[in-house]
Amino acid sequence: MSTREPLLRTVPIAELRPTQVTVGYREVAEKRRDWAERAEGDRAEWLGRHMIPVLLGPKKRSYVIDHHHLTRALLEEGCEGVLVNVVADLSMLDKDAFWVFADNRGWCHPYDSEGRRAGFADIPRSIADLADDPYRSLAGALRRAGGYAKETVPFTEFMWADALRRRIRRRDVEESFSGALLRALEFAKSRDARYLPGWCGPNDGS
Repeated sequence: MSTREPLLRTVPIAELRPTQVTVGYREVAEKRRDWAERAEGDRAEWLGRHMIPVLLGPKKRSYVIDHHHLTRALLEEGCEGVLVNVVADLSMLDKDAFWVFADNRGWCHPYDSEGRRAGFADIPRSIADLADDPYRSLAGALRRAGGYAKETVPFTEFMWADALRRRIRRRDVEESFSGALLRALEFAKSRDARYLPGWCGPNDGS
């Protein structure tokens, strides 16, 4: 089922399918800026070091399981194809079995922009159709500001986004992102956030 050696191939971005419902549009814009500032001659090599991990699903379609923001940014920047790394070949499964298996392996995140569990049918069929979750952008900015450490736990940023969603009003995030980030940093350094992956608040032994 899983490949023993990396299986690499180039896939048109327009054909890639997401495994989550949302991204943070501010995060996408940040990655677009990074790409635009990168020298033309460096782009191919950089892309070769940032392969997109995918699952092969029903009908041999490629389902992205990480780097949704980068993939969306590249699509908006006019890139046609990306190099993908096939993590597992699940093409023998029907659609329902595929999603259940992916869900149980932590390879999908079917939650909407309000943080509510959605159905697998609500996951968009294209990277272009991913909705905006401003709390995912806030969580990304929080990590870059040193609020928490990068982790290998799947969907770490979405866990932080959900925690922030419960403490900061969406209107506040949309009207004053910098102010929301300051409040997020205060929360991240408190012991109330110690259950979250990557937490690096005070270690007072209590």
